[in-house]
Amino acid sequence: MKKLVTDPARVSVAPQVPPVHPRKLAKVPFLELSDGRLQGVVSSGSDIERVYVSSISAGKHGLDCSTNNNRPCGGLGSSPCKHIQALLAEAEKQFGTERVARYLSIEVAQGQELAAGLRPTRVKGQAAEVFSSFLRHLAYLEVPVTTEPLPELQWFPAGQAQP
Repeated sequence: MKKLVTDPARVSVAPQVPPVHPRKLAKVPFLELSDGRLQGVVSSGSDIERVYVSSISAGKHGLDCSTNNNRPCGGLGSSPCKHIQALLAEAEKQFGTERVARYLSIEVAQGQELAAGLRPTRVKGQAAEVFSSFLRHLAYLEVPVTTEPLPELQWFPAGQAQP
């Protein structure tokens, strides 16, 4: 009989953090706290074929928003555009206000919105990397359902787990 490995340092899967609140994926289909940024893809309200790649950097609160064709967002100035506001709102639903505020180093008073705690600057972000990550996630939606391991997700050689 195999022993179940419960030590987090010895398992090869990342723990999944359930969303704080359910969210709809139509407006913000992809978001993540990664590489020192809150980053994601936000659907355009006017063109079904256009998405915006938006990000807020941790600490300095650098804002970046551009289309998937690298055209800058017309609404981004010294304050967050509607795409960044949508990204931030969905991040609060997904990860919770406290976690997002801690990750981005936003100081907010009780009952205050996260956007009010931003000290935004405009920066050139990593739109290509974020969009590429989004496309990689989409590719997994097309993988047939199986209980077999996926070769591209096997980072460690197969072997017996040591008790």
